[in-house]
Amino acid sequence: MTWTSPRVGRLRRRAVWSGLAAGAALCLIATPGWAAPITLAAAIDAAEAQAPELQGAALQEEAARSAARAAGALPDPKLQLGIENLPISGAGAGRFDAEEMTMARLGFMQELPSGAKRKAERERARTDISAALADRRVAGRDVRAAAAAAWTDLHYAQRRLRALDEAAASLDPLWDAAFGSVASGAARPAAGPEAQRLRAELADRRSELAAAVAAARARLARWTGDPAVEAAGPAPILELDPAALRADAERHPTLEARDAAVRQAGAEVDLARAGKRPDMGLEVAYQRRDPMFGDMVSVGVTVSLPVFARSRQEPIIAARTAAFGQARAQREATRRALVVELEAGLADYAMRREQWLRARDTLIPLARARAELETASYAAGRAGVAEVTEALAARAEAQLTLLDREAALAGQAVRLTFAFGSDQ
Repeated sequence: MTWTSPRVGRLRRRAVWSGLAAGAALCLIATPGWAAPITLAAAIDAAEAQAPELQGAALQEEAARSAARAAGALPDPKLQLGIENLPISGAGAGRFDAEEMTMARLGFMQELPSGAKRKAERERARTDISAALADRRVAGRDVRAAAAAAWTDLHYAQRRLRALDEAAASLDPLWDAAFGSVASGAARPAAGPEAQRLRAELADRRSELAAAVAAARARLARWTGDPAVEAAGPAPILELDPAALRADAERHPTLEARDAAVRQAGAEVDLARAGKRPDMGLEVAYQRRDPMFGDMVSVGVTVSLPVFARSRQEPIIAARTAAFGQARAQREATRRALVVELEAGLADYAMRREQWLRARDTLIPLARARAELETASYAAGRAGVAEVTEALAARAEAQLTLLDREAALAGQAVRLTFAFGSDQ
């Protein structure tokens, strides 16, 4: 057995104790100061301001409103120009003054679709506008949800990396102490490789967390446009109100989009039925003849005759009616899918909340208690560096586990809030 000087042992324990005191300052909720910070609300605002999805949805609405101004309008009038009753044989062939009925014709024709058809076209245009508005709300909700999820991922990735760095800094004095103990004979030779293994595992974990930060930053930059963005501000919400979410889900934008599709299909049915109504047309013509014969005026009215409705209009009506039924069925299918998604999400949220509370109320206190006991034993000379190192590494792992579970809980809470909560 190798003898160690009491004074040397006291100095070594004092150095390690200073490192342990620094490690005791490690907190679970780290809020660092970043060079380019952005809060959750600011990230959502930036996403709404520059997301191509929302720009496309706005242009779709503009297109629908522009098209609505022409819906139900009369068709363009038609101008008629021609020569009538020009002889092409006989003594007067090719002469404009040889025949009494030869005349130059200048006419005007205006088609007059039925009032039911024009009304159906205007209603169809209104449903297109409502569908564009619903699609814009869906796009807005998707953008906000994606930006919030990306910000949450970056927020917790940064916190996990900072927590690991602080834990590693608190363990730095122990690495040297472990090798010193082996050299002095106070610890078993295996303590040195064990310390190296723990240090390598922490380095591997840091590489993973650094990669997670970079990936989360890239996802958030996709919505904010800033490649150097950093998440700052308070953590996202962790509590949910299931009853409120269920009530808001009944007014989900996706359901509104399906309702708009149903109204569009209904307007198509009305438009098809209006095809059985006769359309009219008005014709007015002025015929100029040789002055010796006098000029003429013609006025006429045309009326379409949908006499073949069984083979023309009725099949179209049947097809549009079937499409209307399909739209209603798809709306119900969407409603059921949203209910399932919400209930499954709430169940997953409840599970993750229980895991997070278990880590916060059980795992963390146990890990802290073990670290404190091992540290006190080391200070009293009844424990070695290896035991203290293992206990502090376990505490750091418990803290990272808590952050992992909190990140999963917050991510689910954010997803459910932005996917099913009120837009306000």
